[in-house]
Amino acid sequence: MVTSAAKGRTARSEPDHIAGAEALAEGFASRAAEHDRTGSFPFENFRELSEAGLLSLTVPAAFGGAGAGARYAASVLGIIGKADPSTALVLSMHYINHLVMARSPTWPARLSRKLARESVEGLALVNALRVEPELGSPARGGLPATIARRTGTGWCLSGHKIYSTGAPILKWYLVWARTDEVEPRVGQFLVPAGLTGARIVETWDHHGLRASGSHDVIFDDVVIPLDAEIDVRKPADWRAPDPTQSTVHTLFVAAIYDSVARAARDWLITFLKQRVPASLGAPLATLARTQEILGAIEARLAVNARLIDTFARDFDDGVDLSSGESNVIKLTVTNNAVAVVEDALSLTGNHGLSRANPLERHYRDVLCGRVHTPQDDSTRTGLGRAALGL
Repeated sequence: MVTSAAKGRTARSEPDHIAGAEALAEGFASRAAEHDRTGSFPFENFRELSEAGLLSLTVPAAFGGAGAGARYAASVLGIIGKADPSTALVLSMHYINHLVMARSPTWPARLSRKLARESVEGLALVNALRVEPELGSPARGGLPATIARRTGTGWCLSGHKIYSTGAPILKWYLVWARTDEVEPRVGQFLVPAGLTGARIVETWDHHGLRASGSHDVIFDDVVIPLDAEIDVRKPADWRAPDPTQSTVHTLFVAAIYDSVARAARDWLITFLKQRVPASLGAPLATLARTQEILGAIEARLAVNARLIDTFARDFDDGVDLSSGESNVIKLTVTNNAVAVVEDALSLTGNHGLSRANPLERHYRDVLCGRVHTPQDDSTRTGLGRAALGL
């Protein structure tokens, strides 16, 4: 069944946005190694994305955005991710939240319109802050330690969030918290960055995606208005994941790690054509073993492309998709991506692990796919329990 939203998708701006992403990607790629080396945040990338109109890609057309669906947004993320996956990861979280706002009946219309308008007009990114030191990922269950206390005029928020992707540039935080009521409720509270009591602690010093600015954010009695409550429910009511959020999250994450593998593949092909060992007297590309391994890389990337494209198309066309199925897409694509880069390393030896070459950076970045929610063990366990009827 095709939804009215799917029927209303517009293609008028798609070529311009693809071309815009491709035009920006060259500059992003030229700066990616330095941002990775220093762990610095690529502020300039987001200024350029804003100027190109790419921050409002998934904002509904009715609010001035491009109204792009998941398939088109995944294509843009693939272009950006191939150049700088840290930038693509921050951008993907922004895209996800605007898609959820547009489709969710629980989002207050006034606030969704406000955030949409700001994304169209300027540099206003949003991301959900959910993970905590004690809780870990909320996907594995448990109540957050972050508490929203009801006051006479609004809410007072206190807590500690980690892995807050894009923290240096975010204008809005969607904070996962519980209320201090006798029977606590759990949900999201919209918090503008820069309020008194909110601060970023620069803790992100990671193996991969080093430029994503995924720092800690501390909230110490941060005062927010009463209508900052977005969707707060009893904990039991959160057992079923939001279908839009779970689907586009896994899809966009998969698209980013696939793009890292494609960047590794492109560099590998150039290396194989140019590398002429004295003992061989010909490029490595002429070896049958090289051709076979490269063929396996191409096979994995072909599978990834088909999975991402078909799944995104189904989502845009209103096909009912289960969270288990979307998790399988993420698991398959990211593991294929890791295998691609590992195969590339097997053909390049020390050259592939040299800091002078980008392959070692691609390897560090692609490994993050294994720890990105949903993790493989959760996906496999869920599939196994479903098969057993448990």
